[in-house]
Amino acid sequence: MSTRPRLLVLDDREGRIEAAPAMERLRALADAEVLRTPLSDVADADLRDVRVVLAIRERTRFDAQTLARLPALELILQTGNHAYHVDTEAAERQGVQIVLQRGGTAGKAAVPELTFALMIAAMRDFPLAQRSLADGQWPDLVGRCLAGRRLGLLGMGRHGARVARVGEAFGMDAVAWARPGSSAADDGIPRLELDELLATSDVVSIHLRLSDESRGLLDRRRLGHCKPGAVLVNTARGAIVDEAALADVLRDGPLAAAGLDVFATEPLPADSPLLALPNVVLTPHVGWTVEEVFDEFAAIAADQLEAYLADRLDPAELMRP
Repeated sequence: MSTRPRLLVLDDREGRIEAAPAMERLRALADAEVLRTPLSDVADADLRDVRVVLAIRERTRFDAQTLARLPALELILQTGNHAYHVDTEAAERQGVQIVLQRGGTAGKAAVPELTFALMIAAMRDFPLAQRSLADGQWPDLVGRCLAGRRLGLLGMGRHGARVARVGEAFGMDAVAWARPGSSAADDGIPRLELDELLATSDVVSIHLRLSDESRGLLDRRRLGHCKPGAVLVNTARGAIVDEAALADVLRDGPLAAAGLDVFATEPLPADSPLLALPNVVLTPHVGWTVEEVFDEFAAIAADQLEAYLADRLDPAELMRP
């Protein structure tokens, strides 16, 4: 490709892609512009010659209408290892290639670290402690240690496996869900049927991809089957849990508390019942938003753009519809 492409970095709300060391490489490869505001704020006329976009996770939805606003688009550099938000069939019709960042490693630390932050905050009642201090009170609080508790893991991929190891370092007894059709694992973590895991775990931590199998997995019946006094932590996807049922079991039992970083609808609606509960620790989907992850996003994107412009992009990195 002989002409220098125009690259648009989308939704860099925190300014972390622009500040990343690899941004200099991206500017050397393309005429790069960074958007802090949504793509919808840009006039169609200003998008006509954009050939490449760098998309931060699923912040911009690429439906057929959005893709049509980018008639010269050739390549979506998609950070992360999925593209739930892209109409892949519309992209294929328009001749747009989507390249994923399957080789990222920074998130392997970021998400498990937040998992334990939420876990400890819920077990030690940090929300009540902070509210009480802000109100001028010095509350008598009794929390619970992780040591000696059972940690039930839903999902033993890159995040779940790391959480299991860290949990064991805390002195927890880690077990995992024996997913239907899965083969025996050799990681030393016992596998249990889902109902048994929920009924016996002091902390249940979700690390599943969102799929037809996992959507709504923790419904009202299963949440009601949790061990009395248990804590639920979700840093995966909000739609895996029935949020209305979760609010009920947090009010009336059996769950004692929850730590949630993800929600079925994001941003979390102002009328969500979860916001009114005193025994919930909430964070706004920040499991991945650390400096190291943004720096890695930019570095991998620069590698991929350089390979694309040299016609040597690895086909294994391309997403298929």
